Amino acid sequence: MILADRVLFLDGEAIILDKPAGLPVDRPRDGTLSLENFLASLTFGFKRWPAAVHRLDRDTSGCLLLARNPKALGRFGQAFEQRRVGKRYFAVVEGQPEGDEGVIDLPLFKVSSEANGWRMIGDDRGKPAVTRWKVIARKEHRALVQFEPETGRTHQIRAHAAYGLKCPVAGDPIYASHLPKSEDPMLLHSAWLRIERDGKPPIEAEAPLPDSFAKAGFAL
Repeated sequence: MILADRVLFLDGEAIILDKPAGLPVDRPRDGTLSLENFLASLTFGFKRWPAAVHRLDRDTSGCLLLARNPKALGRFGQAFEQRRVGKRYFAVVEGQPEGDEGVIDLPLFKVSSEANGWRMIGDDRGKPAVTRWKVIARKEHRALVQFEPETGRTHQIRAHAAYGLKCPVAGDPIYASHLPKSEDPMLLHSAWLRIERDGKPPIEAEAPLPDSFAKAGFAL
């Protein structure tokens, strides 16, 4: 795997990487490969390795922001915390959403059990979570949906698709586990990312939909 070929944006402060599905950002407990194993190949002349500013789930592909120095890491981290980041995702969902667009305002709460592991559920005890959505295409028992999260909660789009739209992301091993097992990988993609900067042009990139979407019958 050559991640240097998947760089969408590069300057002295930032890299936006088109992360492939299946590559975790954090080192897994089982010791398999993660983003860390490839950071040395993403220095582009710097001595310091870049660091991930945020997280994408292992099976989510697309735009991932890396900071090239500690000061940039701090500034970008604050931008995410203060919701000064634009994000757009695409997902193929199982079922047909009611309506063509809307806003999901559903707090998310983490639950866990020894039998089923952990997941997020819609619960007023949880943290506020807001996602705008819009149907892009419909086909038989599935739809291609654009999601724009206004908050950045763990599994937000996956949980909001399952509990807010009642249409889980296709291939989701957690929130679509009650459905017949899909032959597709999880079809969730971070397609666009934008971060404003004081006195500098914004950091912005688009990641094309992976082939898995076209194989599932959806292409932009």
